Amino acid sequence: MNSRAVSTFKYNFRARGCQVEGPIRFAVGQAVPGQVLVARSQRGICAILLGEDARALRDQLAAAFPKVELQPDQAGLQHELEQVIGFIDEGPCEGSIHLDIGGTAFQQKVWQVLCGIPAGQTRSYADVARALGVPQAVRAVAGACAANVLAIAIPCHRVVRGDGSVSGYRWGVARKRALLADEAAKALKWAA
Repeated sequence: MNSRAVSTFKYNFRARGCQVEGPIRFAVGQAVPGQVLVARSQRGICAILLGEDARALRDQLAAAFPKVELQPDQAGLQHELEQVIGFIDEGPCEGSIHLDIGGTAFQQKVWQVLCGIPAGQTRSYADVARALGVPQAVRAVAGACAANVLAIAIPCHRVVRGDGSVSGYRWGVARKRALLADEAAKALKWAA
């Protein structure tokens, strides 16, 4: 069992129609799977983006929040950035990470189901749709996964095709495979 204190994500879902409270401050750092951009609104972390290029990540952030002022704040967000990178690279660590989550009512329901998938495990898009009580909504579940801007924190990487194969991921299929393999290895280590 891991002896470190377990970090917890504090999921703060915004009410329908409630926009993110800006400005949004952001910082970029390096994690095992690549560059990580962490963005924070007044309520908490509103985006965790993965990629290879800091400028491209900033562009993704601007596209996700087109009407909100973006402010670089490397020093002011250093603690949150280190927490997120620690979680990505090492798994649960000390402290709480407060999230500010938007999205439609359906997207939020999907994301809540995803947050219940344990690390090292996967569910199919159809499994998630059935868990929501709408088994015909497989494509809508996939759309909600694609709309997620909180990589790792809302673990859309744990959703796979019905046959178990890895498909579509906002930050690349190769990265999704690597994240799943890493989580499976860590789950075995922590179980020992």
